[in-house]
Amino acid sequence: MAKPSVALKPFLETKDAFIEIRRDLHRHPELAFEEHRTSDIVAEKLRAYGLEVSRGLAGTGVVGVLTAGESGRAIGLRADMDALPLQEANDFPHRSRHDGKMHACGHDGHTAMLLAAAGHLAQTRSFHGTVYFIFQPAEENEGGALRMVDDGLFEAFPMEAVFGMHNLPTLPLGTFVAQAGSLLAGFDVFTISIRAGGGHAGLPHQTNDPVVAAAHLVTALQSIVARDVDPLKSAVLSVTQIDAGRSFNVIPSDATVRGTVRYLDRSIRDTMEARMSEIIAGVGAAFGVEAGFTYDRRYPPTVNDPAEAAFCASVLSDTFGEQCLIRDADPLMGSEDFAFMLERKAGCYIWAGGGSGDKRAAPLHNPHYDFNDDLLPYGAAYWVGLVEKRLPRKSTQAPTR
Repeated sequence: MAKPSVALKPFLETKDAFIEIRRDLHRHPELAFEEHRTSDIVAEKLRAYGLEVSRGLAGTGVVGVLTAGESGRAIGLRADMDALPLQEANDFPHRSRHDGKMHACGHDGHTAMLLAAAGHLAQTRSFHGTVYFIFQPAEENEGGALRMVDDGLFEAFPMEAVFGMHNLPTLPLGTFVAQAGSLLAGFDVFTISIRAGGGHAGLPHQTNDPVVAAAHLVTALQSIVARDVDPLKSAVLSVTQIDAGRSFNVIPSDATVRGTVRYLDRSIRDTMEARMSEIIAGVGAAFGVEAGFTYDRRYPPTVNDPAEAAFCASVLSDTFGEQCLIRDADPLMGSEDFAFMLERKAGCYIWAGGGSGDKRAAPLHNPHYDFNDDLLPYGAAYWVGLVEKRLPRKSTQAPTR
């Protein structure tokens, strides 16, 4: 078993260079499918390392190809590149230069870590096979992973497995989660449109009120999780927007209710949609309003293959020691579009702790968040350890997982 200091050493020596790359990306955040500058930088770095570079999947996606030896085996490593539509509240020198855009989820760090691993492996060639370095656009809400898959990612770059990683500031630096099953929730959105007559606020008996119907809907929809979902399974239905009216003395003619549904078991999706449709129709009829409903299925749950999860756990243990692993982590009800890749290809998605020890450190998607640069060597060392263990230099046989 390698000591962490040994595994980290080459990346500690190059850490400053990749901090600058990461902070440059942070200064210039780009939203979904707009990652033109970011993908240019990624492609330029990969070419400088000697990798073959392919561009255009999902518009701004980049895939770097590195082959060593003749084993014929191949794996994929994926990092996301996009930022969030959020106004940054930090005041450090590398804060966002673009109002309303911010790397509040650490994709700048994910990109830098995978670049560091690509550069190291290109120099050492310490494996036999092919590694596809997948730099994906539009993870946040827009499903860039699905676009890459639909554009032929796995046909153009055939691989036996695909792997992903995300920083988690709530876990201590140097700790990791790699476990089988659902790690993140599926994510859907809904919109309910309520139409009524509208009228004077002082004469409510002369019209039907969409606001009252909307208020009852918010409460009634919660009964689905409470009474239609197995208590031993997880689901969340959150109403996040109610839009109705523009004047205090007018009962509006319409109202709109929006929100999200999240679940760890794919089968819950059908139950949620069916029961929502029934409740919305029933509440609409009870209050004499027309109630329409759209349900948009977005991301499936992120489900790790058991064998690949065990393999990744062994890589982490070999690289950093058994003490680095958290083996009983609870899933999170956030979502991740890497799930689309895992639906098509065996693989594993891990969490990498980026906590600084400061309990006040900002969480993901917070305007005060910043990626912990001390995580860069850990992430790069994990990627390299994974490649070297999966594609060993002197064997064409798949390792025991």
